[in-house]
Amino acid sequence: MQAPSLVLSRLDLLAAAPNVGGLMALCEENYGALLRLAPALPGLHGRLRSQPEGRAELLLTMVEQSPYTSTLRLTHLLPAAGASGQPAAGQQPSRPPHSEPDALLRAYHDAEQVEVLSLRQTVLPILSHYERPALAAKWRANLFVSKWLGYCLREGHGFPSSAGATLAGEPLELLSSP
Repeated sequence: MQAPSLVLSRLDLLAAAPNVGGLMALCEENYGALLRLAPALPGLHGRLRSQPEGRAELLLTMVEQSPYTSTLRLTHLLPAAGASGQPAAGQQPSRPPHSEPDALLRAYHDAEQVEVLSLRQTVLPILSHYERPALAAKWRANLFVSKWLGYCLREGHGFPSSAGATLAGEPLELLSSP
């Protein structure tokens, strides 16, 4: 089991209201985790996938690259379940994979931070859009992304460290921004 992050180990997540400094530290931590997942992030293009044996597929789609930022969509593609919960052996699922969580992220390479632009997930009760108070909503979204990135790393996911690698084959359909 991975030790709690430095930021999360210093915070009592239930006792104190989030503050701007804590949010910025969490965004920096998320940037570090994202770079461990995709070391060549500033130069990546296209769609990339990671699927360690026996694990759900993780898809990274580069939306936009600029000299100082990368905008990307990170999505877990969960297999579609049949009536019994799993497709029969040797059969393709009849429905497309379910994409959840599905996050649109912007990485600021000069500031070494990740901003959650949108997040769609149903596992944890957080807001999928920013409402008042915005700081608390951003905190919950970034905390979810922090936990998710840690999970992806523990599961063995990773994207090529070569900036020229892209996903070959048919483009996969992703859900639009929430």
